[in-house]
Amino acid sequence: MNKRIELTKATIDDNQLILEPESFPNELKDLQAKGQMLVDSDQLAFIYILETADEFVYAGLPHTIWKELKEAKDSSQRVMLKINENEIELVDIHDELDYLLENIKGNANYGEEMENKVVELFSLT
Repeated sequence: MNKRIELTKATIDDNQLILEPESFPNELKDLQAKGQMLVDSDQLAFIYILETADEFVYAGLPHTIWKELKEAKDSSQRVMLKINENEIELVDIHDELDYLLENIKGNANYGEEMENKVVELFSLT
């Protein structure tokens, strides 16, 4: 089973977005950014996929941090995952997010609540 961490803290600092989890399992070592994202309509979240040598780790980006995510996207800032003192750049996050936003807009398959939240917080028309 894939592990999931929730990125609940978002801070723009030194022209980059720093995302931090509420808690982090100590057994996860050597995380790497996979450069791919999914949608979790039930939780109103985007999922950034990380990986270790032998498993995937889902990093949840809940709607509560989308304002900062949009700001980082609009100004092409790097997005970093900070775990303790380690930082991992979430590569390709802006391209992946653009793709998902375009797919969600006007698409009932993601659910009305998810579509409305995306349109509202990312100012899509």
